[in-house]
Amino acid sequence: MSNSTLNNNRPLILWLYSGCFLVFTMVIIGGITRLTGSGLSITEWNVVTGTLPPMNEAKWQEEFVKYQQIPQFKLLNADFTLSDFKNIYWWEYLHRLIGRLMGFAFIIPFLFFLYKKQISRTLLPKLLFILALGAWQGFLGWYMVKSGLVNNTHVSHYRLAIHLTNAFITFGYIYWVILGLKAKATPINNHVSKSIKTLSLTTFLILIIQIIYGAFVAGTHAGFMYNTWPMMGDKWIAPDVGEVLANNGLISLIDNPLSVQFIHRTVALILLALVLYIWLKRKNPTWNLNSVQIQSTNIVMLFILIQVLLGIFTLLFVVPVWLGVTHQAMAFLIFAAMLFQVYHMYHTQTHKQSNM
Repeated sequence: MSNSTLNNNRPLILWLYSGCFLVFTMVIIGGITRLTGSGLSITEWNVVTGTLPPMNEAKWQEEFVKYQQIPQFKLLNADFTLSDFKNIYWWEYLHRLIGRLMGFAFIIPFLFFLYKKQISRTLLPKLLFILALGAWQGFLGWYMVKSGLVNNTHVSHYRLAIHLTNAFITFGYIYWVILGLKAKATPINNHVSKSIKTLSLTTFLILIIQIIYGAFVAGTHAGFMYNTWPMMGDKWIAPDVGEVLANNGLISLIDNPLSVQFIHRTVALILLALVLYIWLKRKNPTWNLNSVQIQSTNIVMLFILIQVLLGIFTLLFVVPVWLGVTHQAMAFLIFAAMLFQVYHMYHTQTHKQSNM
């Protein structure tokens, strides 16, 4: 891609970066709503009329009465006053407001670029797919909330995982499109070792599994159990994990909080080992990595080390909101860094840089 082409695409790239930022912000606010127990404070999904918050005391009382009908209030928050309700309401309102803003921030510039004929035929279906992902995310958000309005005090951890995973997919796809628009290199680097390509992609897929289990940990409140490290209490594997597996079978691996926490711990160490291995061998001549690829391994290594420490402290301090949210934010940064790494393993220059 020439510099002139890159310059022509700069408005599109900046617009898509704003989309990545909004998805990131949406997930962070979503994490706060979860950790503060705010996610079920708004019991209806009104796309248009729900844009404005309650504007007077009567409207606040009306919303509070609706909240008082669900199990979370009856079983967990029966002592809530209107003031307590307002505190949790605002986080969920902000979460939904950003979701609406995302829609406008994508659709309006999209129509503008389409009118100006700045969207190529190859880019158009990609942008339409991003639009579909955004709409699907909105539906999944309400589908998740519904699971906590009738029989449960919290949302389904399965639906939470689906909702969070789709947010990562949306973010990742937008970022992948950005990388494609910014690319200055030939499509495939046949000189990069196939082994490192496969290893980087495998590590990225394991990261996705870890993100899903992070959602399971959040949804089952597994982070509030066995707040010790590196062992679970005085055992490497909590006895309950084996007992539940024997009694309930494989479903316990995604359903039982202790099993979910153990797997999340274990996959974190597997990821750390894989990233460390790639980092230690980053200058291996047989891998034939260029400076951009080596830099990507450095960034991923740094992020993983920070994330492991954040995970440990989040567990030891029994999931304070600020640590839990920071841990989730770092997962996004690792996801972006690994995606960047995978992209440049498969799409890069066909020779090593001279400064290698």
